[in-house]
Formats: sequence, structure tokens, C-alpha cells
Amino acid sequence: MKQINACGVLLAVWFIFGSLSSVQGDLKIGFYDESCPQAEKIISEYVKKHIPHAPTLAAPLLRMHFHDCFVRGCDASLLLNSSSQQAEKDAIPNKTLRGFDFIDRIKSLLEKECPGIVSCADILSLVARDAVVTIGGPTWKVPTGRRDGTVSNKTEALQDIPAPNMNFSQLITSFGKKGLDLNDLVWLSGAHTIGIGHCNAFSKRLYNFTGKFDQDPSIDPFYAANLKKYKCKSLSDNTTFVEMDPGSFLTFDNDYYKNLLKRRGLFTSDAALITNATAKAGVTTLANSSDSVFFTVFAISMEKMNRIEVKTGSEGEIRKHCALVN
Repeated sequence: MKQINACGVLLAVWFIFGSLSSVQGDLKIGFYDESCPQAEKIISEYVKKHIPHAPTLAAPLLRMHFHDCFVRGCDASLLLNSSSQQAEKDAIPNKTLRGFDFIDRIKSLLEKECPGIVSCADILSLVARDAVVTIGGPTWKVPTGRRDGTVSNKTEALQDIPAPNMNFSQLITSFGKKGLDLNDLVWLSGAHTIGIGHCNAFSKRLYNFTGKFDQDPSIDPFYAANLKKYKCKSLSDNTTFVEMDPGSFLTFDNDYYKNLLKRRGLFTSDAALITNATAKAGVTTLANSSDSVFFTVFAISMEKMNRIEVKTGSEGEIRKHCALVN
């Protein structure tokens, strides 16, 4: 797995960013220019109108895109409702997602504008980008032309979505299966600069780390004490939520990496990033750099991620309703 060390991050950015801007497969910038020329404008304007009134929705929309791409590729299979089998959205990692109705409303607008043309997979990819931009985060290129999958399986979601309790080796394996490397792991984890986590996703670190009612020694004791006192007051709490980036969970910035170096990563998967020397060097580089550096490398990995196992051409379908196959 080819990696870029921390010292080479900035030197490599220009080359990688330029190479990713080219067309890959049947995806291309402006895919709908002729078939539905107002498509991207309709999506962007809807996001810009509504996200400022609901800024906490940006994080789950970004997470939705991430979770979708990790299961059967970026094909909007996450959006499908359960039918004869339980769908991805019913898997535990997706139970806390919000924003399905947001996607549905945009799809409805596009169906009125140009019926049967714009895929739910492209909508999800564009909405994730536009939501992040609207709250002041980075932008990235989203070539379009994805088609929608027709299969959604709860078991596959449980198997393929990286879990918050994964260690570094498990994370590298999970990302590697999708063609993502160590750098992508470090850079995409920066999405945790916004949003929340529920206590049941990490409380074992506070109360029963090894099964002996102990605390994870890798977590900052002061941070852990505050979580226990003010947030997750018991191991059984499965409703309380915690900011993943305390103090700036609505701001897309590099504070997430600064907190990791203070041993204040919320999940085991966050803390794992400083258990490997190369990954820690990357974290340190971003923690000590400007937000613009983080924005640039995050965009690189998002462009890479939104191409995972895409369906194009005659594959899949263009759903009329994102929650249902045609």
C-alpha cells in the first residue's frame, strides 16, 4: 500500500489533486449538462437555503455518503428501505443517521425538472459536498454519472462500514478493501471535526475497556473524567450524544487533529491514528498546519472515495424514489 509520509504531504498534493480531476470511467464533470442542465444548481440552491437553518445536518449527510460508498460502492444502496431482506439503513452503524427526508425532497424537485434522469447516488455525492461547503468547509470535484444500485443488505453494512471500536490494523484493512490507503484513513477521519457520537459507541473505553471495569489508558484522564461526569454517566447510556470535536463541532477545521495529539479522540478508531508512527506523523502535520492544508488533503481523499465501485452506463438504474427500486 503506497503511502505519502508526513513530510511529503504538501509536495504530493499538487500532483495528486491534478490527477484526480480527470475523467474516470463514465463519470465526468457536468454529466447532466445536456440531459438536465439545472440539476446541480437545484441541488446546490436547496442545500444553501436549508443547511444554514440546520447546520447540524451537514455531518450526518457527509457520514451518509461515506457509509454508502463503503457498501457496494457509491450507489445510494444506503437509501433503500427494507423489503424482503433488511436493508443497510437498518444496520446499527446507520441507525443514527439523519437526512433521508432531505435527500428525498431534493429528488422530488429533480423528478419534476427532469424525470428519471438524475440518480440518487449523484444526489447524495453532491449534497455531501455542498453541505460541507455551506458550513464553511472545503469543496471538491464531484464528477457525475453514477447509477443507483438495486440491492441493499444489512449484513454487508455491518461487515464493510469501519466501526468506531476498530484498531489501526483493522482500519487499514477496512479502507484497503475499498482502494483507500493510510493517507486516506488519516485525511477522511478529519470528517470527525463536525458532528456527534453516541455514548454507546465509545463508553466501553470509559467503563469496561478490557472487561474488568477499567478505563482505556490511551485516553486523556481529564477528558475521560469530564465525559463520565457530564455526558456518559453509565455504561448502559445509549441515548446521550457527545461532540466529536469539543468546542467546534459545527466548524470544519483542523482541531480534530490537535485533539488527537492530546489523546482526546472520542472513538477507539480516532485514538488508533496515533498508535502508528506514519499515521501519527500525518496527524501531527495537519495539527500544525493551516486549515487550508487540511481542506486540500481532505478534498483529495473525498474525490477518491466518491469513485469507489461506482455503477455507470447500463449498470443499476435511475430510481424514481430514492428509498425504492423501480
